[in-house]
Amino acid sequence: MLHLNSKVWKNPSYLQSSFGIFMFFCSWGIWWSFFQRWLNTIGLNGAEVGQIYSINSLATLIIMFAYGAIQDQLGIKRHLAIAIAAIAALVGPFVQFVYFPMINAGGTTRFLGALIGSVVLSAGYMAGCSLFEALTERYSRKFHFEYGQSRAWGSFGYAIVALVAGHIFNVNPLINFWLGSVFGVIMLGIYAFWVPAEQKEELKKQAEPDAERTNPSLREMVSVLGMPTLWLLIVFMLLTNTFYTVFDQQMFPTYYTSLFPTEEIGNSTYSTLNGIQVFIESAMMGVVPIIMRKIGVRNSLLLGAFIMFARIGLCGVFHDPVMVSVVKLFHSIEVPLFILPVFRYFTLHFDTKLSATLYMVGFQIASQVGQVLFSTPLGALHDQLGDRTTFFTISGIVFVALIYGFFIIKKDDQEVGGDPFYTDKQLKAMAE
Repeated sequence: MLHLNSKVWKNPSYLQSSFGIFMFFCSWGIWWSFFQRWLNTIGLNGAEVGQIYSINSLATLIIMFAYGAIQDQLGIKRHLAIAIAAIAALVGPFVQFVYFPMINAGGTTRFLGALIGSVVLSAGYMAGCSLFEALTERYSRKFHFEYGQSRAWGSFGYAIVALVAGHIFNVNPLINFWLGSVFGVIMLGIYAFWVPAEQKEELKKQAEPDAERTNPSLREMVSVLGMPTLWLLIVFMLLTNTFYTVFDQQMFPTYYTSLFPTEEIGNSTYSTLNGIQVFIESAMMGVVPIIMRKIGVRNSLLLGAFIMFARIGLCGVFHDPVMVSVVKLFHSIEVPLFILPVFRYFTLHFDTKLSATLYMVGFQIASQVGQVLFSTPLGALHDQLGDRTTFFTISGIVFVALIYGFFIIKKDDQEVGGDPFYTDKQLKAMAE
């Protein structure tokens, strides 16, 4: 999967972080990769599926901001990660006995079920994903390993379960959720009981009365909302990364399975394709840092947006399953080109103490806002005008964002000066 030197394998924090995020993505991917297909099988149309995704995204962006603020206060402590893992461990019984009966009932009961489900699924997974990514990135800086190499294990875990998710789905979709619980229990054990000695030592140092304050104040965290440059980046993310869920999760699975003679063949083929795509994605997590060093962080983000524009547009051009499968594989390059450069962008231009809050607000929450805005209307557009028109519409939005990003995303060596970036000194002055 990755070219790792022997020194990395001897880093206990790398091992713990990698296996933890590996199990998280196993727990998520086993059901999330077929969530939209499951909603269709229980009778929801495109607009109704869009409403479910919009409600989920609204809950996610609220929970995500809270997660970022809490984790920045916790530093490297894992209290929040353990709580999220506990929720993941309960996803199977929750869906079986609460979520599915309420969604299946229709009417007001369905709406209440969607609200309850949005809190549980977002707290355990959609918002939880960003928390685990932010925590792993913080560990990578603190304990000296490459974030991309550790995050690649998450993609690797997703790829493994994606290969079998469709086959299990054809037997009984609820099994996928129960397997999510099994992986969640393992993840809970990793975060609750596996604490490397170097992390214990660091926690001990931070607990000393005269220790230097490394966690941001509440005022510093709130101050990120007053950063004009951050808001410019938020708009870019809202018009690009949003469509990972709106297109790839909400629309593509059903479109792809419709290209085959039966739904069962389509589900199995999509499962295999999704697994292959994420396997390549996990390898690209190790390659993208090299690309960033060659072309820079700014150009890497723009390259990711260009690939998204081309990939979604080409899905509207081709209707042959072979060509659509080839186009889908470009997603494996696109995802790392968003995730890794955006973290580096924040550490280049903002205070690293605020990394979790900045990542949640500038990257993930921006995407969730986009999903709230776009999921339902694009779902309705898809019901009315079909695949091709909807895909070209989404591709056009991304193209506009690409042009916008060319002018607003800052160059890697751009100095502060009159630009609205904030240095550590400026942030401290704001907090006083």
